[in-house]
Amino acid sequence: MSLDQFYRTYSPRQPASARYLNQRSMPQRAPAPSPAPAPSSAPAPSSAPAPARTDSNDILAAYRINEQPYYRSVADEVELYEAAYLVRMPMMLKGPTGCGKTRFVEHMAWKLGKPLITVACNEDMTASDLVGRFLLDANGTRWQDGPLALAARHGAICYLDEIVEARQDTTVVIHPLTDARRILPLDKKGEVIHAHPDFQVVISYNPGYQSLMKDLKQSTKQRFGGLDFNYPEHEVEAEIVEHESGIGRDIAKKLVQIAERARNLKGHGLDEGISTRMLIYAASLIQRGVDPLAACRVALVRPITDDPDMRDALDSAVTTYL
Repeated sequence: MSLDQFYRTYSPRQPASARYLNQRSMPQRAPAPSPAPAPSSAPAPSSAPAPARTDSNDILAAYRINEQPYYRSVADEVELYEAAYLVRMPMMLKGPTGCGKTRFVEHMAWKLGKPLITVACNEDMTASDLVGRFLLDANGTRWQDGPLALAARHGAICYLDEIVEARQDTTVVIHPLTDARRILPLDKKGEVIHAHPDFQVVISYNPGYQSLMKDLKQSTKQRFGGLDFNYPEHEVEAEIVEHESGIGRDIAKKLVQIAERARNLKGHGLDEGISTRMLIYAASLIQRGVDPLAACRVALVRPITDDPDMRDALDSAVTTYL
């Protein structure tokens, strides 16, 4: 995998990390002595100076979630996750695409006040992309922590999205971090990172895409607690679509009815049903003045199938409800 691809994995976070490492590698100049203060009759201020920011806070600033992400709980998943985080149990989120797994992790990171480092897994991802590598720059060779090492070293939640897309020889690198050891060996650097007390690993995947070639090893699965996700029931999903798009409740309910009809066709011509994410896309287009039938064709029907007969069936459902 090329370095450019690695940077695209979590590129918004790289500049802060690079500046931190460059600052550490540069020799520090001794501060110049400050001049003696001029005599004054005014009393000295009584307020204490603000505490200095630590290196850990600086390097993780770009990963902190400052505004609450909207998440509508459907059961006890929030309470279960909070309990799991208290004992630093690694967590596995399973559910269909677009059902809210990533939004849930973002919401929990905000609720717990922890930084969140997200990695979009893919089949070209290597262990070095996760743990780090040596890089060449104008000053010579330096070590660049990968997202997993960064989270373990400084105490963030590391979220590996769609982990089954990564090769099994890559995912085993998380094993020492997901048992009682909580360590990450950096073989190339000759270092062992002992995980920060706030560190946690979270993974997600869609069980509908499992196969013999794309599945997690039992040795990996059994290191995690599991939460099942699915599309919400009718009223809750309509509430989510209404909130996220600004559309009226009546249109939101009709869109959910279309999705429910399409989901019944999964395995009977459709590989995957219409997700909540797609409903929000359609509702957002309608809210901005796009014709409802056209918005549904663009956001709901065309993305999930190329079969002409299936498209006709879904277009008929859209016409029926809208």
